Amino acid sequence: MSAPVTSRWWPLVLAATAMMMITMGIRQSLGLFVQPIAADTGLGIAAISFALAVGQFVWGAVQPVFGAIADQRGSGRVLVFGGMLLFTGMAAAPFFASEWGLLLTLGLISAAGAGAGSFSILIGSTARVIPAEKRSMASGVVNAGGSFGQFLYAPFATTVIGAFGWAAAAWAMAATALATLPLAWPLRRRKLPPAAPGAAVLPIADDDIGLRAQLRIALRDRSYWLLHLGFFTCGFHIAFLVTHLPTEIAMCGLSAGVSAMALSLIGLFNIVGSIGAGWLGQRYRMKWLLTAIYISRAVMILVYVLSPPTPTTFILFAIGLGMSWLATVPPTAGLVGKLFGPRYLATLFGLTLLSHQSGAFFGAWLGGVAVAKTGSYLWVWYADMALALLAAASNLPIREARLPARAPVAA
Repeated sequence: MSAPVTSRWWPLVLAATAMMMITMGIRQSLGLFVQPIAADTGLGIAAISFALAVGQFVWGAVQPVFGAIADQRGSGRVLVFGGMLLFTGMAAAPFFASEWGLLLTLGLISAAGAGAGSFSILIGSTARVIPAEKRSMASGVVNAGGSFGQFLYAPFATTVIGAFGWAAAAWAMAATALATLPLAWPLRRRKLPPAAPGAAVLPIADDDIGLRAQLRIALRDRSYWLLHLGFFTCGFHIAFLVTHLPTEIAMCGLSAGVSAMALSLIGLFNIVGSIGAGWLGQRYRMKWLLTAIYISRAVMILVYVLSPPTPTTFILFAIGLGMSWLATVPPTAGLVGKLFGPRYLATLFGLTLLSHQSGAFFGAWLGGVAVAKTGSYLWVWYADMALALLAAASNLPIREARLPARAPVAA
């Protein structure tokens, strides 16, 4: 008798979670490098922010491309290639510490490598072997790996930067990127599990229609575009904060330790938020979860703007942000899977991540422009609030089937 399905897919989820921990841990800690690079090289914050903003966009732009390759040829080679790119970009950054050099290493090479080992490929490769009713929870667990990586990498980067400089910290992160290579092996291509007897199959979820036909269907679907709009605003919010929150804290006269603690707390509490969102996605309609998450962000930003800039304020702000930080990923991926099935999830979710990172480009870049022009981030905070409310409104009309009523337990 073959092994139960659960005994086969949980090791894959754990491997994907570990890889997400590394790739996202490195990416989400780069904001800690802005001020050390500026002090060491004389580059302005706007120039460094632009390189990181390009990295945000590239990270999203490569995901549908790598996702399509993974859907067609398997995930293993994509993940290994991404790990090597991430290692190369981080290791080379200190040797090319100019505006164009940072654009090449942090903005292009390392960002592309992190994108090849991120959400769309990892969630897509695991979704093929996970029962439909478990995908939301599994996506939450994989997503939580990225949050745990941020929790680990932020204090690690701060400690190494403080003791040995930003170049040593970049090399240390490059070394950890090599750990993604063995994790790619269990995530190589696997066959889709057989459908359960009597399971309903939507026409748009037919695995045999081909990638091009599936893309045509998705791009004509209004709900899919509404997901893109909400995820665009999510990207603006995340990239602005991860890139500029350490600088905001420094401008308030607080130490780098407060910055590291804030980023770590965001990562730590997003573990709860991500797994919680995955769990709730199995019980409630995902568009309602997304609406609630985006509204909570607008409220938290308003409270932060009205509060005094003390360590306690930043700690509480980080805890609140952490609960919603990347909690949008499980319901967004889950909605894509509901609408179009798991066969081309890596490609279709990768396209939503491209929209997410288009917003991320503007969040990271305009934050630097705001400081250079006005000496403050205040107008970006107001824009972030407005975009969060827009994201909440855009999720309401999404077409999502109601969850089936649970059958009573037999006596």
